[in-house]
Formats: sequence, structure tokens, C-alpha cells
Amino acid sequence: MKTKPASAVLSSVLPLWGPPPDQTISEWADANRVLVSSSSAEPGNWITGRAEYQREPMDVITDPAIHTVVLMWSSQTGKSEILINAFGFFADLEPSPVLALQPTLEMAEAFSKDRFQPAVDACPALSEKIKPVKQKSSGNTIRHKKYPGGHITYAGANSAASLASRPIRIVAPDEVDRFPSSAGTEGDPVDLAWVRAETFYNRKLLLTSTPTDADVSRIYRAFKEGDQRYFNVPCPHCGEFQVLKFANLKWEKDDTDTAHFECVHCDGHIGEEHKPKMIAEGKWIATAPLKGTASFHIWAAYSPWKKWSEIASSFLRAKKTPETLKVWTNTTLGETWEDRLTSVVINKASDRTEPYDAEVPTGALCLTAGVDTQDNRLEISVYGWGLLDTPYAVDHVIIPGNTAGDKVWRELDHLLFDREFEWAYGGYLKIACTCIDSGGHRTEEVYKYVEPRQTRRVYAIKGSSGEGHPVIYYPTKRRTAQARVPVRLHMVGTDAGKTAVLGRLALPPGESGRSHFPDREPFDDGFFDQLTSEKCVTVFHAGHPKRVWKKKVSSARNEALDCQVYALAAVHKLRPNWRALEKRANAVSKGEALEDEPQKKTRQPRRRKGFVNSWRK
Repeated sequence: MKTKPASAVLSSVLPLWGPPPDQTISEWADANRVLVSSSSAEPGNWITGRAEYQREPMDVITDPAIHTVVLMWSSQTGKSEILINAFGFFADLEPSPVLALQPTLEMAEAFSKDRFQPAVDACPALSEKIKPVKQKSSGNTIRHKKYPGGHITYAGANSAASLASRPIRIVAPDEVDRFPSSAGTEGDPVDLAWVRAETFYNRKLLLTSTPTDADVSRIYRAFKEGDQRYFNVPCPHCGEFQVLKFANLKWEKDDTDTAHFECVHCDGHIGEEHKPKMIAEGKWIATAPLKGTASFHIWAAYSPWKKWSEIASSFLRAKKTPETLKVWTNTTLGETWEDRLTSVVINKASDRTEPYDAEVPTGALCLTAGVDTQDNRLEISVYGWGLLDTPYAVDHVIIPGNTAGDKVWRELDHLLFDREFEWAYGGYLKIACTCIDSGGHRTEEVYKYVEPRQTRRVYAIKGSSGEGHPVIYYPTKRRTAQARVPVRLHMVGTDAGKTAVLGRLALPPGESGRSHFPDREPFDDGFFDQLTSEKCVTVFHAGHPKRVWKKKVSSARNEALDCQVYALAAVHKLRPNWRALEKRANAVSKGEALEDEPQKKTRQPRRRKGFVNSWRK
């Protein structure tokens, strides 16, 4: 085996013993980074001045007086690129062990392959030190990239094993508000990772994320513990510095192309054409004392890649429902969502019911059902759904009987497939999609019922609590002794579902998306007691806040709430073509023929080319 000459070994090792380079991360990026088309809308040499607000957050990372850097930033403002620049700087000029932490292992691998590796390949200073993954002797894998004097390890916050066993100097948790509260049973993933850096006197913690709910947001708490820096820009008219705030973004009614800011000092009109110069001359100003943590907040208005007219348009779309407004607040404003929905109280049914013009009222375009399974009964809520997923309660049915037998399931068949509901537009509607809870003691009975009816859009579901789960998501296959084909079990995010249901219930009269209930049986005081039987509370798990739903009274019934969540999951699974449904309703109201309910188009399989088909004309 050939060995390197002593001179070659010394030339590669000696630079590692020298003092830290006299170069900031932004200077290194300007000199070395190259953006590629696969991960950037503007490929070419990196220019920090393109988004000047990125300079200071990068440069403070190497400040000896700062051990923690916090970026509470909105989406698409460059926080991931800052991390890539920091990783490249440490790999090239200040070799250190780095831990890049993502919410899951899958996301960590995706970031490594799609974001960091293309940056390495395009940068000669890095590609010389970090060898290609395909080269077996390189010591370079997707999740572990070695270079002289250090390495970058990509890990998932959901995997305790990926956080252990290595001393780390630079810990970089990205999107921390999407982290689980515990890595398996080991505890908080950020704390576990930070412990790995205890032996380094010059350790660094780089926390980045768009925020979520105010009472549980990790990045918000970290930001408030820092010196809370905001980017101030000069007014092009009076020269006074100010923070751009959404409240000062103005536009003419129905014309978001006129979007502009008003100066808080002189009321001057600040147009999009002023933004490049303002950002270039802007500066970060701290609003709290520095105690080792530098924290930065910025939102989409400062981004050179986001027009103010686009922000205004996205707001008008998002404000229509609480769910979309929450996402917009987090991702565009970069602010926490102040959720006032901790509990909904309805004193009496008459406060929330209203006269309907038919069994299924005007505005409701399709029907779904949610079925709650108990040992001695089935409870079914039927809801109509309009634009923006506006719910219209139609009926709540209780089918008494032992659910281990066949009788109650035959009656359910009659409700789901035979019953017709009078429609305000004319004619009748049938239930288009149903979700049935398979939890509890009747799992096999639910599977047995659902299996032959899946082609009729009847689905088995199972509730899954926890933040970050959508209302309904991936199905898994379940086999039973009697089943000829697997039952596709869909998971339902009960936290998201209850938040949506009670959020719409709490909307004021006249607000789009508000829930509607008819002034008839069975929508009485008892029904609304069940519908509002739970509240959202903040509890602490392993020392960190977590939002959970709990019954207001331990003995309270909550079937009405569960059934509406399941009916909501059904309409999400159905994914109606709202435009076609509106067209159909208008046609019916004019006395035209009622066609089958339009659904999402299915893609037809392509006919394969080849000898067998080529002779066909």
C-alpha cells in the first residue's frame, strides 16, 4: 500500500493548527458560494448584498461573545442558505464537527441531497475537501460528510440514535417548531444535541424556524431569550429608519398591484421601486440586551424574491378561513399565531341555530358523514359542505343496538346509500363520502363493514393526536380473516380536526366559513354540549409546552364533536370539484337535468406501445 510523503502529510495538517481565519461567513460566501439552478431561482455567484439582511446573522455566528444565534424568519427569506454558508465556512476554513438537525431523518436526507450536496459540487473550495458520495473511499454518505478536521452529520429530531455518540461543536437545528417534543423516549431533541457540544469552549447553537402557535413555539421562546433584533430601513422621503410592518402595507380596494408601505414618520408613499435601496441601506437594531444569544426576526416584505402586491394578494386569499390565515401568519409574517380558541361556550341551542330553506340548505353543495362507533350504538353526523369547507349540519342520527351484530350495520347501509336529503336548489342529495371510526372494541366489525364498500367511498379511520398531522392522511393496509381485499385504514389528525371544527364554530355571524345548524331536532342544548365538550390546553412534557385537547368535564360526552371531525375528514378525502358542484347547483335551480355528482377526474392509464398494440389502427 502506498503512503503519502511526510511533506504531503504536513502540508495537509499544518493549516488545521493555525489560528481561525480573518474572514467572516458572508465574505467567505461572496468569494466561494455558487448557487445552482436545481435549488435556487437565481443561479450564479452568491451575493450577500442581494439580500443585505442576511449579512449580520451570518457574521455573528463567528462572534466569540455569542454562543446562540436564533432566526425566527418567514418562509423563502434565505435562512436555509445561511445554514449552508455556515456549514461551508466551517468545512473550509474552521474545520469542526457539525450536527445539522432536521425534524425527521427523511427531511435530513432530503436537505443533504437536494440543498447541501449541490452547493458542495458547485464550490471548488468544498468539493476538494468533501468527496463525492459515490466514491467508496471518501467516507462521505448522505447523512455523514467527512472533511479534514471535522464532519457534517445530518440527523432527525425524531431519532434518538442519530443524536448520540458524537462530540459536536456546531449544533444547527432547522425548523425547530416542527420538532417532536421528545426524540423517542430520550427527551427534547435540541437539548440532547446541545449536550454533545459541552466539551467545546467555542460551541455554537444555530436555531432557525418559521414560528407556529405562540404558547408552544420553540423558536419564539428562543427569540424572546435573545436580544430581539429587527431590520430597520430608511424612508426614501424623510430618511427616518423604521421596521416594515404589515399594518402599514396599504393598497386600493380590489387592486393589490397598488400595494405600498406608508412611512410611520412622514406618511410618505413607499413603493416597490424603493425596496432595493432601502434594504441595501438597512440595519439590524436590537431591542433587548445581549446575553450570549443574538436573535433575528424578518418577514416576507424584506425579501427581494417576494413582491408586496403578492403579499397583499396572498393575505386576501388566506383571510377567508382561520386555517389558511394561521398558515399565512406563520409563513409570510414570520409571526406566531395567537390562538384565541381555547374553549367555545354555547349557552343554548337557539344562540347558534337558524332556519334552513330545505333539509340541505342553500350554500351546501355536497354531503359527507362521520360515524362514531360505540359498543351499544352508532352515532352519525351528516354535514353539507360549501365553498371554503363551510359546514352545514343536516342531521345527527343515533342507531341503537349491539355493534357486534349485523342489525345496526344494515340500518347504517340504509342511511348511507338509500336515504335522500331534500336540496334547496331542487331535487335531492345523497351522502357522497363517509368516514367510520375503527378505534375502540369494534375494529374488526368496522373493517368487515368497510371492506366491500370502499369503492362506494366508505373509509375506515383511526384518530391520531399530535401537532403537525393533517385532517386526514396516508392510508395503511389492514387484513382481516374475512376480508377478500385489504382494508385501507386512513389516519385522522384529531388535533387539526378539532381546531378546525371549533375554530369555525367560534366565528362571528356573517363571517365566511362559519358553521351553520338548523333550528330543528336533534340540534338541541345536549348536542351543542357535546360539540363544545373539549378545550385546548397547554401542558408541559419533559419541560416543554405542548397543546392537547381535553374534556371540560371528565364525564362529558363528545360524540357530536368526533362525528363532525370525521365528516370533515370525509370531505377532505373526497376533494370535491367545487366549481363543478356550483355549476351543477345553478343548473338544478334552473330546472335542468340533475347529473351524477361530479368528482375529481381520474387519470386514464396510457396504452403501452409495442408489438401487441402497434398493429391496431
